[in-house]
Amino acid sequence: MATTKIKISIDGKEVEVKKGSYLLGILRDNGITVPTLCHHKDLTPAGVCRLCVVEIEQDGKKKLVTSCNYPLNSKIKVETESEKVKNHRKTLAEMYLGRWPNVPVIKALASVCGAADTEKYKSSLTDENPKACVLCGRCVRACDEFAMERIIDFAGRGVNRHMTMPFGEVDPHCIGCTSCAYICPTGAIEIIDDLNHPADPKLIRDYGMKINAEMATLDDEQCRMRQVGTANIVNVMDKYDLLPVHNYKFGSHKDTYKIDSTILKAKYFTQNHPDGCWKGCTMACAKVIDGFVLKTGPYKGEVVAVDGPEYETAAACANMGCFDADFVAEFNFYCDTYGVDTISAGTCMAFVMESFENGVITTKETGGKELNFGASAEVLECLHEMARGKGFGVDVGMGIRWLKEKWVRELGADAAFLQDIGMEVKGLEYSEYMCKESLAQQAGYTMAVKGPQHDEAWLIFMDMVNNQIPTFEDKAEALYYYPLWRTWFGLHGLCKLLWNDIVPLDNKKYKPQEAAKVPGHVEDFFKFHEGMTGIPLDEEKMLAQSARVHNLERIIIRMLGFGTRKDDMPPYRAVGPVTKEEYESRADKYYDKQMKEIIGIDPEGKSVEEKMEITRKYRMDQYNKVVDAAYKRRGWTANGVPTIERLKQLGIDLPELVEIIKDDQE
Repeated sequence: MATTKIKISIDGKEVEVKKGSYLLGILRDNGITVPTLCHHKDLTPAGVCRLCVVEIEQDGKKKLVTSCNYPLNSKIKVETESEKVKNHRKTLAEMYLGRWPNVPVIKALASVCGAADTEKYKSSLTDENPKACVLCGRCVRACDEFAMERIIDFAGRGVNRHMTMPFGEVDPHCIGCTSCAYICPTGAIEIIDDLNHPADPKLIRDYGMKINAEMATLDDEQCRMRQVGTANIVNVMDKYDLLPVHNYKFGSHKDTYKIDSTILKAKYFTQNHPDGCWKGCTMACAKVIDGFVLKTGPYKGEVVAVDGPEYETAAACANMGCFDADFVAEFNFYCDTYGVDTISAGTCMAFVMESFENGVITTKETGGKELNFGASAEVLECLHEMARGKGFGVDVGMGIRWLKEKWVRELGADAAFLQDIGMEVKGLEYSEYMCKESLAQQAGYTMAVKGPQHDEAWLIFMDMVNNQIPTFEDKAEALYYYPLWRTWFGLHGLCKLLWNDIVPLDNKKYKPQEAAKVPGHVEDFFKFHEGMTGIPLDEEKMLAQSARVHNLERIIIRMLGFGTRKDDMPPYRAVGPVTKEEYESRADKYYDKQMKEIIGIDPEGKSVEEKMEITRKYRMDQYNKVVDAAYKRRGWTANGVPTIERLKQLGIDLPELVEIIKDDQE
C-alpha cells in the first residue's frame, strides 16, 4: 500500500510529508531548531514541557500546539517563530529558570529561548541543586517503554508533584536496568557501576540503550516480540510455506490460524510483560498463559500457569497435525513439567505418526493407541507414559534414531524409508522449520557440531526468501559466519534474539547482501564486549574466538565416533519429497517448475516416480556441493574433519587434539 502524503506550509515554505507524522520530526528534518526538554527521540512524545510549541493555522483559525505529539493529518500552515510562539517559550523558560536556576539543561534552554531573568519566578520552590529533577517524565516513560515496568512515576499534585517509587520506598521489583538514569537530562538519577566492575560502563550503556530504543520503537512494526513473543513466527512460517506439517511433508495448513499468534494473543496470553526469562530485557518475548485448566495427566483439573508457548512448541504441534490451542498449552505444560523439550517430543511423535499411518507400526506396538496425525489425546498419553516409565511412550522417549533401529531389527521395517522420513541427524531431532527449499539451511542443520540446531545457522530467509546467498560460495560463507557468530553469543551468555529479530534503521546504508548480518547490531555487541572487558573486538577477532570453540567441538564429536561426512548426511525429507503426495502437493510451485527451468528436463509425460527420482538425484548432488564448499571454507578436510593446519592457525594445535584427528588428514 502506498504511503499517503500531504502538503503543509512551514514558515511560508510548502513541504510534502507522510500523513500521520509528528510535526516536531518534520520540523527538524527541514533544519528548524525547536527547543524541547521532555522529548527524546526513542520515547513516545508526551508534550509535558510545552517548550516545543508552534503556531498552526487551519481553516483560518490559529492556535498554539506542542509539535512533538501533534500528528499531521490535514493541510495546515505552521509558524515556528511567531511573536506568540517566542513569548510563550520565553515565559516558560523563565519559569523553569526560576525554579531550577543551576541545572545546565535548563540554563541552555533559557538561553535559546531568550530568557535570562532568574529572579522573576523565584520562590520557595526554587531548587539550587544543579542535578535537580525537573519533572520532565522521561524516566517514567523509559521504565514503561524500555523495561515494560512502572517502577517510577509522578506522585502528588500541583506544587507537591514529584518523582518517586511506590510508597516512597525502593521498589524491590526494580531490576536496575538504568534506563531511567540514562534518559534523565539532568543527572538527578545516578548509576552505581561497581557491581561487577565493567571496564567502561558508559560504553555498555550507550550501546545497550541503543538496542533498547530500537526494540521499543521498531518491534511493533517488525516481529511483535513484545506482544506475542516468538509465536509470531507461526504466522510467518505458514505464509512462506515453511511451517512443518505432518512430519515435514508440507509447509502450511488450512488450520494454522487455530494455533498462531493471533489466537494465542487474543485468548491465551495473559502476561504481556517480562515473566522472568531475563529481568529488564527490552524484548520481553517470554509469554505466559495464566489460569489454564489441565485436562489430562497427574494434574488433571488443576489450574496452572503455562510458560509459553514459543514458536517451536506451536510448530511441533503443527508437525503432529494437532491444530488445537488448548492442546498446544497442555503439551507445553507437561513437556516443561516432565523435563522434555517440546522440539524433540514433537518431531519424534510426528515420525511415529507417519510410521503408524504407513503400517510400519500398529496398535500392537503402540499399546492400542491410534497414532494418526492429529491424535492429540494419544500424544498426551504417550507423554505421560514417558514420564511414568511405562508403555509405548517409553520407546518414543528414546528418540527417532533408536526407534528406526528397533523397528528395522524387530519388525523388518524398510530401513531406507525410515531413514528418509526420520528427521534426525547425529541422533538429535530436527527443529521446527521446513528446509527443503534452502540448501544453506539443510547444511546448517546437518553440519551443526552439537546436532541439528537452527540456532547455529538459521538461514532460510536469507537463502530461500531473500535470495541473498545465491552461489555455493555465498552459502559456504554464510555457513561459516553465522554458526561462529551465534556460537559467540553462547560463549558470552548473551541472547541472540535482540541481534537477529530487530533490524536497526541505519541498516539501510549497507548493501542488501550484508543486511542479514545486521551490521549495526554486530557492532553493538562488540562494543558491549569492549565495555565489559576493556578489550576491543572486531569481526576477525570474534570469528577466531568462536572458531577455536567450534573446531574443538568438532574434534570432540569425532572422538565420540561422529564428525565425518557420513554424519552430516540429512534424512532425505529435509532435502526433497519422499512420498508421491508430498511431490504432488508442491509440483507446480517447486518440483516440476525447477525440473524444467533449473535441471533442464521436461517433466511432461513422466510419472511421479520418475520425476521424484530425477529430483532426488539433483537435490542430493546440490547438497553435497554446498557441503564441499562449506568444509573448504571452514578449513576442514573433504570428509569434514578439521585440518591440523587449521588448528595451527587458531592456536589450538594441542598434542591431545592432534592425536584425535591425525588419521583423518588427507
